[in-house]
Amino acid sequence: MQAALHVARSGLSAVIVGHDAGSLVAAEKIENYYGLAQPLRGDDLIEIGKQQCATLGAEVLADEVTALDWQEDGRYHIQLASGGSYQARAVLLATGMAKRAPNIEGIKAFEGRGVSYCAVCDGAFFEDEVIAVIGGGNSAVEEAVYLTKFASKVYIVHRRDEFRADRMAAERALSNPKIVPVWNSVVEKIEGAGVVENIVVKNVKTNELSNLAVAGVFMFVGQAPYDECVRGLVDAKDGWIIVDGNMETSVKGIFAVGDVCKKHLRQVVTAAADGAVAAMAASAYIGERAHHAAKK
Repeated sequence: MQAALHVARSGLSAVIVGHDAGSLVAAEKIENYYGLAQPLRGDDLIEIGKQQCATLGAEVLADEVTALDWQEDGRYHIQLASGGSYQARAVLLATGMAKRAPNIEGIKAFEGRGVSYCAVCDGAFFEDEVIAVIGGGNSAVEEAVYLTKFASKVYIVHRRDEFRADRMAAERALSNPKIVPVWNSVVEKIEGAGVVENIVVKNVKTNELSNLAVAGVFMFVGQAPYDECVRGLVDAKDGWIIVDGNMETSVKGIFAVGDVCKKHLRQVVTAAADGAVAAMAASAYIGERAHHAAKK
């Protein structure tokens, strides 16, 4: 939507195709986005964005792109699941990513109510609380260390008897007095009255069940980009789309923004910034092509 706002302000037509989805919908509080005097729910921020888009004439279409094909005239043909289609002079991909969630009873019910996938986003909500981190790779271990800035204790629940993270990250975590590893274990169930209060942990070697009283559970068991519509078309690394400083992909006229890109920080503020940069770059790209066409 940020990209569409900039495109519309530059005098071009913008159509957003997609559904309300992703981590922003489930976000209970957004406190680190510039300009918000009070915390705001993610779905409220989405609605504000929709109203802004409508005011500037950008169309928001609840549909799904099923095919994206380059045409001889330099435009892209976009086929929709509803049967409709568009011809676009530039395409901006903002498809986001999926956070891989383990099969844990109660995980969906507590998303945004103690279950989180982003330590930077939500860590500050757990000041002096006991929390659990699920996973054993670099992301899990590094984020657990970050969470010790806020939490009084951080359990790292891992199904093996050692971390998969690199040696330095593992040593940093194990030397932190606030971190307590729970080896050879998986979380079977998340419980609480409205918010997370307890997790049921199973030892995979003994099958013994135990309870850990926690106020939050952070999941770091993997992420996957939604790249289906351009898979094999643009350059990517492990599915994450590679872009340049203008958010342009390896294919002229196709830009990518937000969580689907290969990047360091995935938050609302960085996604919005990506959208603004890509929109202006796309506008310049369209203008340049129109100028060359006029000279012929």
